[in-house]
Amino acid sequence: MTNTIGDIEDADVILVTGSNTTENHPVLSTYVKRAVKFKNTRLIVIDPRRIKLTEFADYWLRPNLGTDVAWINGLMHVIIAENLHNQKFIETRTSDFEALKAMVEKFTPDYVESITGIPVQQIIDAARLYASAKAGAILYCMGITQHTTGTDNVKSLANLAMLCGNLGIPGGGVNPLRGQNNVQGACDMGGLPNVYTGYQKVTDEAARKKMEKAWAVTNLPDQVGLTVTEMVPMAHDGDIKAMYIIGENPLVSDPDLNHAEKSFSNLDFLVLQDIFMTETAQLADVVLPSACFAEKDGTFSNTERRVQRVRKALQPPGSAKDDWEITAEIAKRMGYDMVYDNSEEIFEEIAKVTPSYAGITYDRIERCGIHWPCPDTKHPGTPILHTAQFTHGKGVFHAIDYIPPAEQTDDQYPLYLTTGRVLYHYHTGTMTRRTEGLNERAPENFVEISAADADKYDFKDGDKAKIASRRGEIIAKLKISTKAVNGSVFIPFHFAEAAANKLTNAALDPVSKIPEYKVCAVKLSKLMAS
Repeated sequence: MTNTIGDIEDADVILVTGSNTTENHPVLSTYVKRAVKFKNTRLIVIDPRRIKLTEFADYWLRPNLGTDVAWINGLMHVIIAENLHNQKFIETRTSDFEALKAMVEKFTPDYVESITGIPVQQIIDAARLYASAKAGAILYCMGITQHTTGTDNVKSLANLAMLCGNLGIPGGGVNPLRGQNNVQGACDMGGLPNVYTGYQKVTDEAARKKMEKAWAVTNLPDQVGLTVTEMVPMAHDGDIKAMYIIGENPLVSDPDLNHAEKSFSNLDFLVLQDIFMTETAQLADVVLPSACFAEKDGTFSNTERRVQRVRKALQPPGSAKDDWEITAEIAKRMGYDMVYDNSEEIFEEIAKVTPSYAGITYDRIERCGIHWPCPDTKHPGTPILHTAQFTHGKGVFHAIDYIPPAEQTDDQYPLYLTTGRVLYHYHTGTMTRRTEGLNERAPENFVEISAADADKYDFKDGDKAKIASRRGEIIAKLKISTKAVNGSVFIPFHFAEAAANKLTNAALDPVSKIPEYKVCAVKLSKLMAS
């Protein structure tokens, strides 16, 4: 997030898109609801489903799946055409505005309606409201990123914020809501194939030399590595022979699971490090038991870039160890003497090699976390990014055209499927589906469908149906819901026994390599009587 969670309540207008906030980020959603209820903040929700947050919204725009670039360009067309953009911010803080202006010229409200299904007047009204804000915050989540155009979607939201001068100010910003705990921290620590900690590029010789010195090694690779979504097909083809997976359950979470299962089965050696025997762990040659968050010391970096202490509350069971201890022990057995006494010693190393963490210490975050970047121990941290300038000077507008989703409906597969989460379960259910009370609330998978589509395909609420895509099929119970839009169905992905990802498309965003979980074509059919 460019701004803080608390900053949400300082916004005049909040635009939420691609985020079922009340179910996926229930604590954070209270800030949005409080702002609307008690501070007269105006709310725009842009989502294909009638999510709970629409009940608080001034405007709810319902786009067709996978059309985000079109409606964002449509808002910018209206803002520019009506001279509502922040000319001073554009002139002093940005570049390439004319290219953006030329691109969005064709995205008239009529043209945008033909792509997105959003009525013309709603596009105009939402554009005027967002542009009218002294401080406008954009919140988004994986409904924006999990597309073959996910990178384009994020850049387009950044365009919209810069167009109205909503960066570097309290109550503004472009604010991604991270999908899992400490995702921000994992990225910060170099959990990406192209960077070291703090997003220092592996192709940067100075960064490599610094890391070589810190780790007492030579000849660190100067090539970008592979993403997870690139590794799995390579395992299928035999180009990758072994994998070591920590804290992930890809045999529920990966797209096109039938293909993924074949890929993992084709490995010569699979190691899993986790807290439970997940679906993927059951396929592994070796399972290493690790401690859970409550059983270890360390830090988390949350969605607002706040680095916070995590303190051990329980002893881990049996032979379970901290993840860092397992990693260090394996490194030693492979010939590298990776020795640490505790997690604080590791954090001290992080601070030495990571400019954005350089001023953070355990003592400083004993009671309250610090937002990076924090370049030295006198620095208070940076709650709001880009207050004076962007990291590389001026913010660059990107002229982005609309590209349809990778997969379209047809006569054989007439419905679109989108996937997501429900309030009572988390990700692949590794922990939540072992919790009795949560299983009582959400015991099995379901297919959310509109009343009109249920009538069209002769289904009743509670009927069991077979849902099939071009990759696989599952069986689940139908749930007729006002959340659903005609022509689309929604399935949560928590349930391994009816895994939504047997259906999803593994087509990737060319930049981020994230799969298009949010759009694929499916068909529904009745189960044959036994």
